[in-house]
Amino acid sequence: MASATQRVAARVAEIRARRGLTQESLAAKARINRVTLARLERAQHPPNLDTLERIARALGVAVVDLVK
Repeated sequence: MASATQRVAARVAEIRARRGLTQESLAAKARINRVTLARLERAQHPPNLDTLERIARALGVAVVDLVK
C-alpha cells in the first residue's frame, strides 16, 4: 500500500499533467519553488498544509482531491 505522501505525489502529478501544466508553470501559479514541487511529486518531501492549499488552488481543485 502506498504511503500518504506517495498518494499525494501521484495525484498532484496526474492532475498537473491532465491540465497540461509543466512543473515550472504549476509552481509559479502556486507560488512555490519548482524544486519543492519536483520533490513533492517524487514523494521525497511530504507537503505541509499551506503547500497543499496553494497547489490545489493553482490546479482548481479542493485539497481533498489531492489526498484521495
